[in-house]
Order: sequence, then structure tokens, then C-alpha cells
Amino acid sequence: MAETPVQGLLATLEEQRVALRRFLVARTGSESDADDLLSELWIKSQAGATGPIANPGSYLFRMANNLVLDRLREARRRSRRERDWTGEFHGDQDLALEIADTSPTSEQLLIEREEARHLREAIAQLPPGAQRVLKMHKIDGLSHAAVAESLGITKSAVEKHMAVAMAHLRRILRDWGND
Repeated sequence: MAETPVQGLLATLEEQRVALRRFLVARTGSESDADDLLSELWIKSQAGATGPIANPGSYLFRMANNLVLDRLREARRRSRRERDWTGEFHGDQDLALEIADTSPTSEQLLIEREEARHLREAIAQLPPGAQRVLKMHKIDGLSHAAVAESLGITKSAVEKHMAVAMAHLRRILRDWGND
């Protein structure tokens, strides 16, 4: 009898349990949070993939990382809700504290770093022409006309490269957000 994708994923999870837990402890800084997330990962793995998975180990680490990010986002939302709620009762004092401390939290920095890494990876997957045009226009701040002149192509070609790049990035980032 052939092994189903879920059985294979659960077997890989058991093989990688120690490494996954170590990864989660490093990402969360807490053994109890890591254990909670490992349990969540096991539950999600049971309900997970319906088709074959090329690299189950990488798939599990990606799922684990997404669970960490989900937990960080939820903590940020909860903190914002609580701050908004208590702000009603403390008035201007909370507003002054909020204005004074505008530095990003370590959670925000972690999320931003992960998002930036993912965006760099998505840009690296673009066809060379689209990648070059995207970097010149969006990163270097050149106009379409300046990019066209610099590369010796038409403005229409620049616009086509940008359309290809933006469609590719939207698809990649949408898929990333659904992992």
C-alpha cells in the first residue's frame, strides 16, 4: 500500500522533530512556545498536503516558520487592540508615550526582515530583463523614459518588462502569504 502525502509528511516530522524544535526555540526564544508550535505543526501536517511534496523537510520548516510569523502577527494585533482599548481610559498620557516611542519592536523587525528576504528571493526569480528594469525603476528611482534610454530599448519595452515583473511579484507574494 502506497504512503499518502500526509503519512509521508508526518513521518518526516517525526524524523525532523528535534531539528524543528531547535529551530522553533531559536525563532521564538521560548521552549514552551516552541513545543506549542510543534504541536500546531503536527496538527496542520495531519490536515495538510493533498498532493506529493518534493521536499517534505523544507516544507515542514517553511510551515514552522509561517507558524512563528503568524504568532508574531497575532501578538502585534493583540498588543495594538489592548493599547487602543486602554488608550480610551488613559487619554493623552498614552498618546504621548506612543508618539515618544516610534522605534519598531523586535517582532516588527523580524517580520520586516523576513518579508524583505522573501521579496529579494522573488526579484531574483525574475527574467533578467524584467529584473534589470524593475531595479532601475523601483529601486534606483529612474523614470520609464530614463530606463529606456539607459538600456537602449523603447519605453514600451520598459513598460512590458515592468508588467511582467509586477505580475510575477504579485503571484509570488500572494502565494507566500497563503503558505
